[in-house]
Amino acid sequence: MSTETPERRTRFGWALRRSARTKAIAGLSALLLPIAAMVGLATPASAATSATATYVKKSDWGTGFEGQWTVKNTGTTALSSWTVEWDFPSGTSVSSAWDATVTGSGNHWTAKNLGWNGSLAAGASISFGFNGAGAGSPSSCKLNGASCDGGPTVPGNSAPSAPGTPTASAITNTSAKLSWTAATDDSGIKNYDVLRDGAKVATVTTTTYTDTSLTAGTAYSYSVQARDTSDVTGPVSGAVKVTTTGGGTTDPGTPTAGKINLGYFTEWGVYGRNYHVKNLVTSGSAEQITHINYAFGNVTGGKCTIGDSYADYDKAYTADQSVDGVADTWDQPLRGNFNQLRKLKAKYPKIKVLWSFGGWTWSGGFGQAAQNPAAFAQSCYDLVEDPRWADVFDGIDIDWEYPNACGLTCDTSGPAALKNLTSALRTKFGTSNLVTAAITADGSAGGKIDAADYAGASANLNWYNVMTYDFFGAWAAKGPTAPHSPLTSYSGIPQAGFTTADAIAKLKAQGVPAAKLLLGIGFYGRGWTGVTQDAPGGTATGAAPGTYEAGIEDYKVLKTTCPATGTIAGTAYAHCGTNWWSYDTPATIASKIAWAKTQGLGGAFFWEFSGDTSNGELVKAMGNSLK
Repeated sequence: MSTETPERRTRFGWALRRSARTKAIAGLSALLLPIAAMVGLATPASAATSATATYVKKSDWGTGFEGQWTVKNTGTTALSSWTVEWDFPSGTSVSSAWDATVTGSGNHWTAKNLGWNGSLAAGASISFGFNGAGAGSPSSCKLNGASCDGGPTVPGNSAPSAPGTPTASAITNTSAKLSWTAATDDSGIKNYDVLRDGAKVATVTTTTYTDTSLTAGTAYSYSVQARDTSDVTGPVSGAVKVTTTGGGTTDPGTPTAGKINLGYFTEWGVYGRNYHVKNLVTSGSAEQITHINYAFGNVTGGKCTIGDSYADYDKAYTADQSVDGVADTWDQPLRGNFNQLRKLKAKYPKIKVLWSFGGWTWSGGFGQAAQNPAAFAQSCYDLVEDPRWADVFDGIDIDWEYPNACGLTCDTSGPAALKNLTSALRTKFGTSNLVTAAITADGSAGGKIDAADYAGASANLNWYNVMTYDFFGAWAAKGPTAPHSPLTSYSGIPQAGFTTADAIAKLKAQGVPAAKLLLGIGFYGRGWTGVTQDAPGGTATGAAPGTYEAGIEDYKVLKTTCPATGTIAGTAYAHCGTNWWSYDTPATIASKIAWAKTQGLGGAFFWEFSGDTSNGELVKAMGNSLK
């Protein structure tokens, strides 16, 4: 849900590690160029309908930009490798790249696949990106010698532009009307494909379509794609979210009675951190919380699996370590954290416990899970409801970073994958169990929230844990220094849309009920060293030293070693010596939760218990503010 230290593995709250090599997404530009044909075909002409792709200029920060190529296999046989070539005008160049080997000679640039992403099954696609300098656009692009439009190099055979993002009107229980502005093309537009949740539902010759096969109270995502008179298709438009009316009686459980105060308990905390379930009792935290997310179970082979069997159910606790003061015996059927959570629930019956699966390191398995949602849901149910610990858990949380977007790895499951997966989980777990998900807080234009149908998936979930932290950090080693969990924007913020307010506003605008959104709080700080400026925006030389990982430190340490010297955008910051940190305090937590109440949010959550003081200072601040 947030940061996993080298004690086990590392994981940022919402995949901004990619910002170490890219500038953060500022918005989708209009530059779109299709790529060419499939490898191994005899002639360029025979490759005409075998592969297409697009180039997107994802962001531009004045002195440079982020570009991305996406190659798609539209043929019927597998693509074994690919090489993309293009020209930049003088003064424009590639400075760094990822997911491809990119080389340049003069103004000509060549990108070749890596060992792991050269093979593309029929219908599959792969993206690679780069940081560039200058202001030019690519031209003369080729894929294995064929033209960029998926066919031979023929002047006047370019792909059509993207149509305008559809608008929706006349929405009823079962239908919605869509309209969009026309695409342009040098040879003329033939027709448009209408895509619902990423799948084609109609082909029309006009710029309107009414879908009449919908379900009441359900969220959908629509986009359109143009085809010209040469049968060349262009890029897909932006998406519009549509939620049909009615169907309110089938909601699986929007929080209504009181506000949620949820904390993450990490299985690996019992090692180097020496943090155990009993600490929730001795700190007073158990009296404040309503829910616990136990992190993490693994997702591998398309299934839910055990994360750490020793910590989960095998570690023997002594009497002084145990919640109830009773030592484990060698022959008892359940030990470890699971047994301690069972004892905690006996002592505090109001607490509900969910088993969270995935996380930064273990999200790679969700792509395979999305190929068979029912099988995934069955595996999760069988594990969570194992008779040895079925009474410990009240539901399941999935932490997929990130559906149809890039985290530690890139996922191309499509915008409907999360909705399909959560629907299968809800069907299997029923309405008596909680089903929740941790999600991105990327509120930028064209960012991660736009990549998946979060509104549609929310109908299957009790709530979302919106990871409103880790927006900025020392993965950008030279800064600028910035609060990692800004509530609102401020003058000089490194990236527009990277705030709590932007994320919540975007999710609500797309149709996610406010009561199903929880505000995220980090019980840690992120920091830089080599900083001379007190206010945010200073330069740095690298990550500040941390107990478990450079650039990150627990609140309980920072509170005394680097006390706050100011606040910015609702988050505290501290400049001590040459180190600069940002983190939340009891005061900033109170102000953030007050804001969350004005937004009608369902409550708040935090990552994670062991970062708090021994007397639960931050948990208590959350509990008192949520009352």
